[in-house]
Amino acid sequence: MLLLAVLVLALTAASGQDWGPAGQQWGAAAPNGYPAGDPSQLHLVGLFYEDEWQEIMAFRAAIDRVNMDKLVLPDVTLVPVVEVLTSTDSFSLSKRVCNLTAQGVAAIFGPSKKENINIVSSICETLNIPHVLTTYTAVRKPTKCRVNLAPDRPSISKAIVDLLEDMAWKTFTIIYEDDEGLFRLQEVLKAHGPGDDPITVRRLGEDLDYRPLLKEIQNSTETRVILDVAADKLVDLFRQARQVNMMGDYISYLATSLDAHTENFADFEEWRSEERGASNVTGLRLVDPYSAETQNALQDWLFSERLRGNTVTLTASEIKTSAALVNDAVHVLARSLHMLNQTEPAVAEQPLTCDAVTPWFHGERIVTYTHARYSNPDLEERGMTGPLSLDPDNDFRRTNFSLTLIDTVLGNATGVWNASGVHLFRSVEEMETATKEMLAKKVMRVVSKIGAPYLMLKDNYTAEPGHSNNDALRGYSLDLIDAIAEKLKFRYEFYLVQDGQYGSLKNGMWNGLIKDLLDRKADLGLCDLTITYDRERAVDFTMPFMTLGISILYSPPEPKPKNRFSFLEPLEMQVWIYMAFAYVAVSIMLFVLARTTPNEWDNPHPCDPDPDELENTFTLINSLWFAMGSFLQQGCDFLPKISPYEWEPSSPSEDETVLEFTLNLANAIWHNVGSIMQQGSDIAPKAPSTRLVAGMWWFFTLIMISSYTANLAAFLTDALDTTTITGAKDLAMQNKIRYGCLKGGSTMSFFQNSNFSDYQRMWDFMSNEKPTVFTDSNPKGVERVLQNKGDYAFFMESTSIEYETARKCELRQVGGLLDSKGYGIAMPRNSPYRTLISGAVLKLQEEGDLTRLKQKWWREEDDGSRCESLQTDGPSGTQSMKLGLDNVGGVFLVLMWGCIAAFFMAIFEFLWNTRTVAIENKISVKEALKREFMFAIRCSGTTKPVRHKTPTSSTGSRSSLSQSSRAPSMAKSVAK
Repeated sequence: MLLLAVLVLALTAASGQDWGPAGQQWGAAAPNGYPAGDPSQLHLVGLFYEDEWQEIMAFRAAIDRVNMDKLVLPDVTLVPVVEVLTSTDSFSLSKRVCNLTAQGVAAIFGPSKKENINIVSSICETLNIPHVLTTYTAVRKPTKCRVNLAPDRPSISKAIVDLLEDMAWKTFTIIYEDDEGLFRLQEVLKAHGPGDDPITVRRLGEDLDYRPLLKEIQNSTETRVILDVAADKLVDLFRQARQVNMMGDYISYLATSLDAHTENFADFEEWRSEERGASNVTGLRLVDPYSAETQNALQDWLFSERLRGNTVTLTASEIKTSAALVNDAVHVLARSLHMLNQTEPAVAEQPLTCDAVTPWFHGERIVTYTHARYSNPDLEERGMTGPLSLDPDNDFRRTNFSLTLIDTVLGNATGVWNASGVHLFRSVEEMETATKEMLAKKVMRVVSKIGAPYLMLKDNYTAEPGHSNNDALRGYSLDLIDAIAEKLKFRYEFYLVQDGQYGSLKNGMWNGLIKDLLDRKADLGLCDLTITYDRERAVDFTMPFMTLGISILYSPPEPKPKNRFSFLEPLEMQVWIYMAFAYVAVSIMLFVLARTTPNEWDNPHPCDPDPDELENTFTLINSLWFAMGSFLQQGCDFLPKISPYEWEPSSPSEDETVLEFTLNLANAIWHNVGSIMQQGSDIAPKAPSTRLVAGMWWFFTLIMISSYTANLAAFLTDALDTTTITGAKDLAMQNKIRYGCLKGGSTMSFFQNSNFSDYQRMWDFMSNEKPTVFTDSNPKGVERVLQNKGDYAFFMESTSIEYETARKCELRQVGGLLDSKGYGIAMPRNSPYRTLISGAVLKLQEEGDLTRLKQKWWREEDDGSRCESLQTDGPSGTQSMKLGLDNVGGVFLVLMWGCIAAFFMAIFEFLWNTRTVAIENKISVKEALKREFMFAIRCSGTTKPVRHKTPTSSTGSRSSLSQSSRAPSMAKSVAK
């Protein structure tokens, strides 16, 4: 590219024309000026600054092209008059312009700076000289002599808004250079509503050291930046951004300058080859360097300069937008003049002085025709900057144009914007392929933390935080990233986070894995990292690779020592003593009342209608037996019969013509009471007094036995079910069992931010409990549950609980899930690899690989099947609800002891009976023992003689029996 000073000198020395201060000769052909009113020659004045060599070249070359074109103004020669401005002094500029108009001009092009445009425009409006601009200016009042081919600024702002929406930029930082930049971006600011994510606006400043500003942006974790600065400052700005780590592959820039593509970004190629890569810089381009119009114009420019003896090196991609606009403006004016000259009068110049008020006749006519011609929708003229048309509804501004979206660094066109919106050239598949190629060149740094089974140290290995530790680690996370890397063909290295934290926001600062991602020390964050609202606002997450929820980890208290005599526990010892006392007292009372009332004395020989003695069955022993039978709910002396079977002989020896009905009204009522009370015995009271006592005793035993039975069931259930809580609500409603969670984790945030009353109550309890119930890690929480069995519960993710309960059989998961969430792979904000990695996770899920990985690390590795045989349905499963021998063994012991006691009592009775038989039969004890024993071991026969037969006569025996059986009765004697 030719140096500016050399080019200016060359241009001033170019043959055919001179330019310089006003008053100098314009050309050798007219040393004394040119004749006024000559329509064959029109002078076009260009006001340019010293650094606008491309604009000067375009201006002159475009006029040369028109002069060579026999179809445009064939009878008119356009003469370029170039004025090089060295300052922005309005006074000196006005004098120069007035000197030019005094000699006659057909139009004035420029200048480009806002501070000089108004003075030139004022002169042109006064003298009716067409003023052609290629720089956007806000029109405060209607103008009659201005033609502006610059793209409409609001339209460019709309293009930026559409592009931001297409790229899904919700939050970003704007860096602008001057106040004009804010005007250019006003539509962007308007489109961002108060409810949207905040954006930051920063001014670049005049200091050439941009690093403090860039460092502030880097600390804010913003990764998307809009640059509204001059194109010649971009390269230096990017170099300084590289120094503060703001040019990595996670940072994206949008350059609004239409000349950004003309700069030399050779450094980017070297940056892309490095590990951290280079940022994506998207730009907008009005000039298509590959269009026929641009290529032809470039050849005209170079040819024109060669004719002037200048050697210029310029490529189509280096053409500035302002130079292309000057080129198009010359052709627009020339074609308008050509068409206007087809009518009378022909356009001819006229010397105009700034002191006079006589305007030029043709000036407004030229501008009006130009507006009319190029506002015609049927006109299809194109230039270097695209379609040449003006909008009559918008003060004849240029709104119908298109912008090419480019990768500024590579120069590749990625899409186009026009009035209908953004249209991308590449398909989604092509963009994914490009991202895959970029990913394949990268070594992804994965930050994680130790936590089984996600990441664990191998035996005899140590891992140093911050350093690569692939060989020292094992676990689910390593296998997962390995499967993803295999699909996407990239390399990776794991390192452990320095502070061992997941990542929580404290005083506006993040820690843990999230901080490393925000600082872009890591490309991926992978562990049991929960996707939360706050974290997702700070970093990006893939789709969840595991779904879960919060649940309760609990270890039931140590079971109480089992008591074989637990059947005695439902009643206190005092109650048992009172019951024994009541039993003995009621039995004695029955005995006394039965001997007192005459209704309890019965005939001992039913065959004898007139006995000499009566018998009372309620002896003391029988009273005790009756009370015992009532207590144990056994026996009944009445069974109802259907008539006529209820009638029986009153005496077995009497005539059966007289029958007796025993189920009278009193006995029927008594039977029903006994049935309701579920009572009975082989003997039953008959007198009202004894029946009253018996009824009250039965009522007493009914209540006591029912209470005992119910309490016994509760005691046995309580002894078996050691789990005292069934869910979060139980914890919230008690104060005995303390509970907590991981400090600074997502579970803590769940309780802290919950609006549910139970969870709010639990958060108040946890936050105010002393000593603290929070732990620094999940393993410490598990250890605390084991150490405080039954006294501490720990809230943790269900997947981690599942892992722990599979290996520590004394742990239990209590209740269901309190919420639903997922684990995801975190990455820096706006990471270009998010879509690819999410797609790989989804593919692994569809193929069942995620399920296999979980089965491997939860059930197979590290003795994961150890507690499978003990797993039950819930906290107190059906197996634990069964009563064991340790619970009811005491009943068997009582039965066994009773049977043993009965056995020895039977032996005693047998021996005692043998002695009695020996005495009564007058035989030896040995012989009696032998006979009784032989009869006892004989299993046949259901009858037994009352006494053994002796050689004495049967009469004597019968007489003895009769005398014995008819022994006088005291009760009978008293009755007589």
